[in-house]
Amino acid sequence: MKIAIMGFGVVGSGIGEIISTSEDSLEKKCGEAIEIVKILDLRDFPDSKFDCFTKDFNDILNDPEIELVAEVMGGTKPAYDFTKQLLLAGKNVVTSNKELVAKHGTELLQIAKDKNVNYLFEASVGGGIPIIRPLYSSLVSNELTNVIGILNGTTNYILTKMIKEGETFEDALKGAQDNGYAEKDPTADVEGFDTCRKIAILASLAFGKYVNSEDIQTEGITKIKLEDVAYANEFGGVIKLVGMAEKTENGVYAGVCPLILKKDHPLSGIDDVFNGILVRGEGLGDVMFYGRGAGSLPTASAVVSDIVEITKNKGSHIELGWVKGDDGYLKPLGNQSFRFYIRLKGNANSADFCREGFNVITLDGEKYADEFAIFTPAMTMAELEEFKASELSDYTILGCIRLANE
Repeated sequence: MKIAIMGFGVVGSGIGEIISTSEDSLEKKCGEAIEIVKILDLRDFPDSKFDCFTKDFNDILNDPEIELVAEVMGGTKPAYDFTKQLLLAGKNVVTSNKELVAKHGTELLQIAKDKNVNYLFEASVGGGIPIIRPLYSSLVSNELTNVIGILNGTTNYILTKMIKEGETFEDALKGAQDNGYAEKDPTADVEGFDTCRKIAILASLAFGKYVNSEDIQTEGITKIKLEDVAYANEFGGVIKLVGMAEKTENGVYAGVCPLILKKDHPLSGIDDVFNGILVRGEGLGDVMFYGRGAGSLPTASAVVSDIVEITKNKGSHIELGWVKGDDGYLKPLGNQSFRFYIRLKGNANSADFCREGFNVITLDGEKYADEFAIFTPAMTMAELEEFKASELSDYTILGCIRLANE
């Protein structure tokens, strides 16, 4: 099969490396050779082993011999227009572009179905972790009810440094940037937008109806302090940034936020740049997916796995996707009940919170002398705001984090 690559950055070059060094192995798996005949990029690569670069998208679109294109450009412009044109022209497309899939996946999947080609995106979530394919094949017979995951290696690295080495958020972020885990502008990672796009894709696929990432309540980790880490640890938990989605009778709840996970939670021990995804289903119980969530070769290997899948099933459409959700299908996360950790400035008066469902924690040390933390019973966001107004008016709120539900 003759293929093209659009974008020759970290992932695109990784795809080229895997295909060029595994030609014989891939041919045995696919039943035919995979040949890279065009690479689209505006930059020049004079030292590359490849000699098929082009700066004109039409060289790929109008080449009848190219049956499959790997889109690893990122973003939605011009990736959306290019992908749509390729699918309409009857070419298969594979991608690692989570932003594009989250925003335009419904339309692009329908075009692929209509044209009897494929639009696959294993690499869009979890890097090299195989999660997309199990959701539309291995687990398809199960009624899935929950997806929760640590989906961003950068934020997990930062929180791990804060938890295990006592680094501040600022120092841990700098370390992530120095190690190449975080971009110069880390907003998409630390504000939770990257995780949001990924949980939207997983929720759409797991539950069968489109979840718009732009409508998902999203909170990042920029407000997390070392004091919060210490109180969580005293409570027997760790703080992780998670994306979560739950299917109910009335619709789907989805959100992205820091959560305090008790140390016996399956996701609590996932550290550094690793990702973990927990899928729960009726009759299935819990299934865990774990691995490196980013990086050149893990992500590129997921793209290549989609190329192999399409090549092995040449000429047929692989059924996956979702339908448009009804109005009101996505429910506000604030309507769900959670326990909350609240860090307060002021002298702890345990009598104020000496009732069922509350925990009060104080820590030794001068910097904790005039503060303490409470862990509330389960409540909705509206109930939390009412509780703050009625019972916490004499304190200054320094931090507030949800606890993971059991």
